[in-house]
Amino acid sequence: MPIVVSVVIRTSIVLMLLSVGLSATPAQALSVLRSPMRLAQSIGTMMLVMPLFTAILASALELQPDVQFVLVALAVSPVPPFWPSKSKHGGGDESYTVGLLVASSLLSVVTIPIVLKTFAVIFSVNIAVPVTTIARVTSAMVMLPLLIGMIIRALAWGVAYRAARPVGRAGTGLLALGALLILVRAWPSMSALIGDGTILTLAAFTVIGLIAGHVFGGPAEDERTALALACSTRHPAIALSVAMANYPSSPRVVPTILLYLLVSAAVSAAYLQWMRRQARPRPQRLSVLR
Repeated sequence: MPIVVSVVIRTSIVLMLLSVGLSATPAQALSVLRSPMRLAQSIGTMMLVMPLFTAILASALELQPDVQFVLVALAVSPVPPFWPSKSKHGGGDESYTVGLLVASSLLSVVTIPIVLKTFAVIFSVNIAVPVTTIARVTSAMVMLPLLIGMIIRALAWGVAYRAARPVGRAGTGLLALGALLILVRAWPSMSALIGDGTILTLAAFTVIGLIAGHVFGGPAEDERTALALACSTRHPAIALSVAMANYPSSPRVVPTILLYLLVSAAVSAAYLQWMRRQARPRPQRLSVLR
């Protein structure tokens, strides 16, 4: 990745998470960690149920081994920096969204190695786990900007309130620009994956995540929506780190992850549209007495 694009992407991630921190309270950040039931339900669905179904899906399909492993790497990764905004626009509970972002990011240093080592034993394969890289990404690119935003909010609430939305929009704009630059550069490699079943597999992965989160998300509709989007939307940088640690010379890892981002966005949009239709009040039929 060219250094200019890398700087744009990293800056966008920092700004988006800084925006979340500027509008989040400590109670929201710790809401999932403080509730053992919600923690087990949420992280269990993301890091146990999803990887299990993904491993079954990957082993059942005739894809290249590196593409199959990308699916597993995505399934064990936490939520990405743009997920809170996606969840909020989709009607997800704000407190639960921030809490799940913090919980999944903090615990990823533990959950990713455990799940991958378990898979290595079950399938009798060697899997490299870049724990140092995972810890560096989650601390520097997730927790630090989030914590800085929360500190600013605690010291100057008015400044944080006014800055949160513009900072978030700036991060989203930079992310869109960086994604466009990457897509233009990587499109030839991505187009090589079209027609071999990769797109359908990535769509199936996203659908499995949406179903898992929707089913295990509990009775509250806003939390169900948030968990469904969390299960289907994973951190591409961490997935890339895990996949490249095992397939460092693969030409398909980066294009597959980029293609996943496009497919996931399209499938998730269809899910949110369906949820809005379900929530829309239906007109009552008037009975006419004759």
